[in-house]
Amino acid sequence: QVQLVESGGGLVQAGGSLRLSCAASGRTFSNYAMAWFRQAPGKEREFVARISWSAYYADSVRGRFSISRDNAQNTVYLQMNSLKVEDTAVYYCAADENKYSIYYYDTRTYEYWGQGTQVTVSS
Repeated sequence: QVQLVESGGGLVQAGGSLRLSCAASGRTFSNYAMAWFRQAPGKEREFVARISWSAYYADSVRGRFSISRDNAQNTVYLQMNSLKVEDTAVYYCAADENKYSIYYYDTRTYEYWGQGTQVTVSS
């Protein structure tokens, strides 16, 4: 079992930056692939980024967002730069027991989820 707690969300102007953190507890953090998803009002939850052996990004955030992890601190980060109004959403951290998952963009791949943190980008 893994518990995930996100932090770092907030209100920021378009063009600004935020860094989200996800603290994990429970089993060995380094054994998991970690990812960020987001869900805007009235929309489905969508993939943002994943880190295991490599980093993967959604096309909509590639070049602006960066995912990283600190296994010693049991934490995964999402650095978000050049934020846009359309990045407004609740951001969720997720953990996958299989580092080799092919369908890394699918919510069904992930066994564990955090409660989410709100990111609001104003124009």
